[in-house]
Amino acid sequence: MIYINRIYIFLIFVIFISFIYLYQSIATINDKMILNVEKILVSKASYFAKNIDRELKNNIHGHIYQVLKENPELRERLEHTFSVVITPSFKYIYLLYRDKNGNYRYLLDGSKEDKGDFNQKLNVDKQKWNQVYETKKPQILLQRDIDELYITYLTPIIFNNEVEAVLAIDFSTKLLAYINEIISPIENIFVYILITIVLLLLILLYQVILNIKTKKESVTDPLTMVYNRNYLRDFLKNNNVMQYQIIMLDIDYFKKINDNYGHKAGDYILREVALEIQNSIRGKDKVIRFGGEEFLILVHKKHADFDALNVADRIRRTLEKSVFVYEGTVIKITVSIGVELYPERFKNFLEAVKHADEKLYIAKQEGRNKVIVENERSSGSHELLSIHDVKDALDDNRVVCHYQPIFDLKNKKIVKFEALVRVVLKDQRVIYPVSFLETVNNTNIYKDLTKRVLDIVFEAIEKYKFPFSINLNLSDILDNAVYDILLQEIQKKREMTKWLTIELLEYEQVNTAILRERLLEIKSYGIKIALDDFGSGYSNFSVFKAFPIDIVKIDGSLIKDINVSAESSALTESILFFSKKLGIETVAEFVHSKEVLQTVEDLGISYVQGFYIGKPQADIKSLISETLKIES
Repeated sequence: MIYINRIYIFLIFVIFISFIYLYQSIATINDKMILNVEKILVSKASYFAKNIDRELKNNIHGHIYQVLKENPELRERLEHTFSVVITPSFKYIYLLYRDKNGNYRYLLDGSKEDKGDFNQKLNVDKQKWNQVYETKKPQILLQRDIDELYITYLTPIIFNNEVEAVLAIDFSTKLLAYINEIISPIENIFVYILITIVLLLLILLYQVILNIKTKKESVTDPLTMVYNRNYLRDFLKNNNVMQYQIIMLDIDYFKKINDNYGHKAGDYILREVALEIQNSIRGKDKVIRFGGEEFLILVHKKHADFDALNVADRIRRTLEKSVFVYEGTVIKITVSIGVELYPERFKNFLEAVKHADEKLYIAKQEGRNKVIVENERSSGSHELLSIHDVKDALDDNRVVCHYQPIFDLKNKKIVKFEALVRVVLKDQRVIYPVSFLETVNNTNIYKDLTKRVLDIVFEAIEKYKFPFSINLNLSDILDNAVYDILLQEIQKKREMTKWLTIELLEYEQVNTAILRERLLEIKSYGIKIALDDFGSGYSNFSVFKAFPIDIVKIDGSLIKDINVSAESSALTESILFFSKKLGIETVAEFVHSKEVLQTVEDLGISYVQGFYIGKPQADIKSLISETLKIES
């Protein structure tokens, strides 16, 4: 909405400027028309003056005052000549001289109204008239009112290189009234339009300010005044997130603070922790309240000596030493932190956030008040493999799958395994996808790797006659080469496809029509389609309308603190309600404790997955057997 308002304001501003330009153009045209009228009238007066000057010099021989004084008949004849010039516009024409006292007196007057007598004094603007004597050049006296233009054209009468008199022609015109009659309505229209535009701009400006305020409130956590998860969604869309390192921070034993001191004390601690985090970061860094007592910190990779690990350790040490006093009660806290320094190694930023979150929970499991950067329990070795390393592993059959169980809460048994690809090095170290998937993406090796995983999973299905799931990106289904490999493998193992589920990452931007068509084709073989990590990133319920979804896997970022976070619980309930309405199964990921498991079960979620249920492992034979025993 804010972008649309900006466009509207820009357009109205352009229109506003255009109208001002047009309004000024009309005013300019008006001025030019008046100037042209002036020029025409002055030109005409100048023409009359030259003729009169010629007539005077033809009839007067000697000093003009003496000749006219002594010859009344000549005065009368010349005044008649003057009167010929008289028109509705040129009303007065007269000849004045300057006496010894500097006063101006009539010599001749050809006017038909208010006629002056010979030697009669006339009060004039002596400064202007004297200029005619001094410069021996014509002068123009101009006056305007709204409707009429008044001009007095003064020209010197020179005999023997001396100014002996001044010829004055007074004229006026009502053309201004006619021009105003034409221009004024147009100007009024423009004024009304400009007023309207200004009002619209003010309304839109108010709307934009209101939207900005609303937007800010929608992305700000009202308790801590740091960003909330809505901001993260916008931030991921509009920024190069790979320029940031990731810190996940959780307040240790926060539930005990709420239980022992009350929720207001807990709110106080959250505010103080948020303030301390903000004091420990720079302008480009971001703080987001990610869950109940969990904060996501994005540290911009601007300076090599200022990385997320330094920030995390400083925050941990500062909070450990801090003493918080709430209503006279001293409260000491510690925090557990997980750090991801290289998010670019993951297929997307949210996977990197999830990875940092996993390390946070490892910090909590290993005694809390720790900063965990890397740990074999969470992600294995992070030795980055080259394309050749992965190719060699494929050639040597060192690409394997580890399997994590999915548990049915109703029947209390394992009902499926999620296959997770691994590379085993020659020294038997196990390498996790974060170390090689990004490297081989969009290469032929990636296609070979996909085929190998499918072969492994179909072998497991054939061997155990048990359901398995594999992970694919939405872009994999749209990639013609990967999709062809998938179809070929499905068609070859058609009798086993009913045991297969394909888990898709939900937050990618894709061609919906083609993807839907291909998913329907896959489902025609009896394969189920699961939506992985729903509830993170760009989660949108419209995805259920666009794609044929059978299973929703609720993202671990909601499940991991569902027992202590009202927000996570409410979001999970809404997903569960929606899924039940559509007949879609739900799986809760990241079930890491007995408390989380109990909360998930109380909500009515059908299936669960997580370290508390079972960690990924290569050998699943014992788990299959155990499952069969339960079934029997």
